[in-house]
Order: sequence, then structure tokens, then C-alpha cells
Amino acid sequence: MTNISEKTVPTTIGSTEYVDIEGYQSIPAKIDTGADSSAIWASHIEVERDGTLSFRLFDEISPFYTGEILRYTDYKAAVVRSSSGHEQIRYRVQLSLKLAGRRIKALFNLSDRSRNEFPVLIGRRTISGKFIVDVSKKNVAVRPKKPKTRLIQSRLEEDPYSFHQQYIKNN
Repeated sequence: MTNISEKTVPTTIGSTEYVDIEGYQSIPAKIDTGADSSAIWASHIEVERDGTLSFRLFDEISPFYTGEILRYTDYKAAVVRSSSGHEQIRYRVQLSLKLAGRRIKALFNLSDRSRNEFPVLIGRRTISGKFIVDVSKKNVAVRPKKPKTRLIQSRLEEDPYSFHQQYIKNN
């Protein structure tokens, strides 16, 4: 009989989870099996003259923002393609992550996620072999639709043709 250690048994997680990252606790994260890599909201991203990458996690508009400057000499750059096919160059750093009670190291793309519902996105590379995603579970309460989304939806329902002419066709 084979004795399987607890570390080799994948932990089941939901499509949304709270994570702890580098001293920040209970950050809402989206688990995205369609995304290859993970991303975290970063701001004030700079490379100093000595080659050190400096940035802050989150931004002033985020409730998680502390203003703490993080500095890394060990970082990478990568071309990242969005689901719409748009390519951008992003810096990547390895951060310590606690997800579902397990502490792991993960590579994160630094990006402006101010327009995203979740400040952290966990992709396939981070969860592969460690976690199983049960999409019926959501361990973070989803926020209600933003007022702007409700306004757009009501305009669509009022007159779909005019909506299309104003918002879609001219963009």
C-alpha cells in the first residue's frame, strides 16, 4: 500500500478565494484556469538606475494599498497576451502566496488591475499540481454590478439599435 503525503494531494479551491501575499492578508483573488500566468495589481512601477525594480502593490484607490515600496533585483520581463489578443510587456516577480492554507512561491505579472473586479488573478501555472478548482465554489462574495454597468445595461434594454450605434459601432 502506497503512503501518499499530504503535500502531493491537491487541495480543492473555488473560482474565487482570499489569498495572503507578502504580508497583505485576505486579498480577493480570481482563480482563472483559462489564464496561463498569475497577475497582481501593482503601481508606481520603476526600474532604478542600478537596475532594481521598484513598485507598490495596489494603488491609492485600493483599500489594500499601504504605500510600501517593494524592491527586487531578481525579476523578469515577459510579453503577455490578453484574452482579446492585445500584447504588453510586463515585469514578473516571485512572491510568497498563501492560498487555502498552503504557502507557495508564485511568479506574478505586475499590472494595473484597477479596472478588474479582483486585484489578484491566479493562473494555471500557479495552481497546477497543487490545487483542483471547483467552479461551483466561490469563497469571495461577488460585488454587485457597478453603477456604470447598470446604466449601460439599461440603455441597451431601452433601445438596442441606438445602443449599438453609440457604444459599439463607433469604438
